[in-house]
Amino acid sequence: MIRELRYSNTNTYLIVGKKGKLLFDTGWAGTFLPFCRALKEQGLMPSEIDHILISHFHPDHCGIAQEIADAGGRIVVPEVQLEFIHAADAVFAKEKGTEYKAIRDEAVQVLALRDSRSFLKKLGIDGEILHTPGHSDDSISLWLDDGSLFVGDLNPLYELDLHAGTQIGESWERLLALEPASVYYGHAKTAVLRPAAPEAAAPVSNAAGKTLSAADEELVGRIMKLIDKGWTLEKIRKKTGADAVFIEDVARMYLTHPGVGVQGILDRIEIKGR
Repeated sequence: MIRELRYSNTNTYLIVGKKGKLLFDTGWAGTFLPFCRALKEQGLMPSEIDHILISHFHPDHCGIAQEIADAGGRIVVPEVQLEFIHAADAVFAKEKGTEYKAIRDEAVQVLALRDSRSFLKKLGIDGEILHTPGHSDDSISLWLDDGSLFVGDLNPLYELDLHAGTQIGESWERLLALEPASVYYGHAKTAVLRPAAPEAAAPVSNAAGKTLSAADEELVGRIMKLIDKGWTLEKIRKKTGADAVFIEDVARMYLTHPGVGVQGILDRIEIKGR
């Protein structure tokens, strides 16, 4: 059973196995209480989570991992990620007023990828963990034998043509060879792979069902350009007239996801129903 928890800019997934529960990714630091509320809506408590797996150690994916672990779960770190587990510490050190608990090295469970299938089996989950670099060197994906694929921030399939011959393209080639049925992204909408309705043809809409317009695309593009010029968020608000929360969403997504385009940001904003 897969349960999606929506409480921050990052999609968090709880995979409920026959013998245990695995959490895939967490949100930005300071979102622990919203996480608990989202979990409560599913009739669960943080103490019921057995293990936490992070797709990659960027701040919006590991920000509350240690807080969740303190409540009972254990962070599992594949060997390919070991040197990256403190990559977000410096980011949060600059986030004044944001409560952040760094991951405690002695508390993590180190896992060799070759042992990932047996590890998941103990939770009653059939699948494996794969190293899928491209977005970052420490990126991993979670594959379930039922066809479910969790890829974190690996660039969405509709961008695949842009990454032919790159590390991103190579990672996707390996994953597509598995013939996934559904792809669960860290920020974009879940892609249900059906030949008659490819993801690239699907309209982008917000949580209320409103289709995002060309005006939305233009606004996001303007905000990105102003960020590149070093403008403050308040100055951008006055210049564009856009909602302050919307501008903050765009800025955070743009600055924490190198190479992301307007479409990628719109997908991430759609998750929040802005």
